[in-house]
Amino acid sequence: MRIGGFQALTLSDYPGHMASIVFTQGCNFRCPFCHNGSLLACDRPLAERIDEGRVLDCLRARAAFLDGVVLSGGEPTIQEDLVAFIERVRTMGLKVKLDTNGSRPQVLRDLLGGRQLDCVAMDIKAPFGKYDRLTGAEAPIEAIRESIALLVEGQTPCGFRTTFVPSLLSERDIDEIRSYLPAHTRYTVQAFVADNALDTSLRSATELPRDRTDDIPHHLDWFSGE
Repeated sequence: MRIGGFQALTLSDYPGHMASIVFTQGCNFRCPFCHNGSLLACDRPLAERIDEGRVLDCLRARAAFLDGVVLSGGEPTIQEDLVAFIERVRTMGLKVKLDTNGSRPQVLRDLLGGRQLDCVAMDIKAPFGKYDRLTGAEAPIEAIRESIALLVEGQTPCGFRTTFVPSLLSERDIDEIRSYLPAHTRYTVQAFVADNALDTSLRSATELPRDRTDDIPHHLDWFSGE
């Protein structure tokens, strides 16, 4: 599997769990607010990637005190050998949380059906009418809808999240996104971090202060991505 980054320990990316994060290399979106630009290209030079075997060895050595592994990116579901990697992780007795943009529902369906995932966090980038602009791509809206349905109708713990970029999204947009989800669904609005945004014009944008919860619907969870 193409791996572009690895963090041995996180206490925030898999709530309630001590976990490691594996950042896969390559993404099918080009979100202007993305702060992981180095992970977007699928053809990153081999010398700049992290060896899968070394990552697995590191996880194996820490398995006794870790609860799980977060697969993030990039977009993990575009990795051809994602399932094989997850199977190796699960043999260590570790849980697996997947972060995804929901663009490949068939992969998600197979993983959920095979009980390979313990938690899923899906980004809903924007109202469907704004998806192309917010993803920098011709977004597969029907695939996004299908992934949402798979998660809300399934048994695997899941949540949805949107990065709130004040210059790109409005409170009305957040309300529309929320309307795509059943009332009981966990939905998180993440604070936009301007540093290293893919679109350099956003790097000087004003970030929404964490205490300005009055600027977004009060019934939503508020989460800082730091």
